[in-house]
Amino acid sequence: MNAALKQIRLIKRIDRLIRLKATGSPIEFASKLDISKATLHRTILAMKELDAPIIFDIKSNSYLYLNEVIFKFGFHANTSSDYNLDTKPKYKRKKIKKNIPVPENETGMF
Repeated sequence: MNAALKQIRLIKRIDRLIRLKATGSPIEFASKLDISKATLHRTILAMKELDAPIIFDIKSNSYLYLNEVIFKFGFHANTSSDYNLDTKPKYKRKKIKKNIPVPENETGMF
């Protein structure tokens, strides 16, 4: 299996267990996921870099989200009527000016 797909599936599993408030300590959580504690920490760090508001709550001995978030990855049906592959891009290329004179140097030569 592709490494990127493995990482995405792991993030989905971590997300699900955090939502269920069923992570336990880092060691317990890593064991539930059948990964090392170091892999768990690296993956959580990657999730935080993607703006996941994850914290470890000492009182509940579990990872939690500070606020409600959704992790979504994949292709989903687009219901927008604005989406059309046949339309031209909304940007225009800048025209390059040709034959721009080079300023003369002190000797009067180009």
